[in-house]
Amino acid sequence: MGPEWVAIIALVALFVAGTLLPINMGALAYVAAWLVGMFALDLDEKEILAGVSADLILTLIGVTYLFAIARNNGTVDLIVSSAVRAVGGRVALIPWVMFAVTALLTAMGAASPAACAIIGPVALGFAARYKINALMMGMFVVHGAQGGGFSPISIYGTITNSVMVDNGLPASEMTVFLTSLVVNLIMATILFFALGGRALMSMRLDPDEAASAAAGVPGDLNEGGATVPARGYGTVAPTGTKPGIRTEQVLTLAAFVIVAAVALFFDKNIGFASITAATVLAALSPSQHKDAIRQIAWPTVLLVAGVSTYATILNTAGSPEFVGGWAAGLGVAAIGALVLCYVGGVVSAFASSTALLPIIIPIAVPLIAEGGISAAMFVAALAISSTIVDVSPFSTNGALMLANRPESITEERYYKQILGYSIIVVLVGPLLVWATMVLPGW
Repeated sequence: MGPEWVAIIALVALFVAGTLLPINMGALAYVAAWLVGMFALDLDEKEILAGVSADLILTLIGVTYLFAIARNNGTVDLIVSSAVRAVGGRVALIPWVMFAVTALLTAMGAASPAACAIIGPVALGFAARYKINALMMGMFVVHGAQGGGFSPISIYGTITNSVMVDNGLPASEMTVFLTSLVVNLIMATILFFALGGRALMSMRLDPDEAASAAAGVPGDLNEGGATVPARGYGTVAPTGTKPGIRTEQVLTLAAFVIVAAVALFFDKNIGFASITAATVLAALSPSQHKDAIRQIAWPTVLLVAGVSTYATILNTAGSPEFVGGWAAGLGVAAIGALVLCYVGGVVSAFASSTALLPIIIPIAVPLIAEGGISAAMFVAALAISSTIVDVSPFSTNGALMLANRPESITEERYYKQILGYSIIVVLVGPLLVWATMVLPGW
């Protein structure tokens, strides 16, 4: 049995074990990486550990540390209440605002994880305060990032289009971008109505009451014309309460702006920027933030570290290329295209979409050349199949949502919710994308 098969079988085994047993899948992934690396690939420990994504780990630590401080000093509450006022108290618009803002950031060139790291904690702060389904809110952020992620000036878009040109395929920048945006909008719409969005449409927050959220007291929810206290909270402050903004909140807001600017406009590591900002804020108020370090999502850090290590083992074993080559040799172009869409979806659920796209698109060239398949639609299907699965808790974006879960939901419960949704996306997403974009032969 070749190493590519060993790596695939071990991947299935660790996934089944991590699902059935109460063991952090990151720990299981480290075990699998060690055993497969040593005995199937003849790697030493240093080579195995070289697969750990230090960038991703630092991002998770830095972002969750910064937002722990922001939660402690009330800055997240301040942002939440201000955004509620901006949408006129319409609760149903809040998830869509988060989708649109994240999509805009990635469309302008922000890395998808950076956009999710910036918007995700704020969005989930909304979910916690106003009892919006946390799974819906977190996935809206991820789908927003992926929806804007293939614009001609985005990272995904630039990689995809350059790989197409390098392999002699006609670049279709707007086709890939618009199809990705539409697919993610459809998925967000399904989530909205499946996870309580219809009920949100009848709810209103008094904008003046929403301002009191900065002091830790939420506004009233107006359901069907009747004003009721926001669920899950105590007495609401009198109408017109205008809590002042404290100096530490101003400094924290300034830190957010600086971190976003450093990451988005100067292309610097958001993990370094976040942990630097968090350290400065903690130094300014050491007694208040002495326990913030404990609020870093350490189980999520273990999960992502282990899985990213095993993803490198999987790639080193040549498993994606092996399956892709097999798909290209099936003889039926449409079936081979479907297999490649699933390869992209499954592998990307555990690994970097950015790293996968330059690998999987060239594998598709023989199918495009010999099977009469539209290059633009097939590449778009591959790109979408390989990125919609970033909702997975093992990917950067999904892990960021898990790391910033509302405190009202246990980590295990939220992990299972995200995992369940990501399994549905991995199983159904590539098939539907293929059926609508490749099979008709546009």
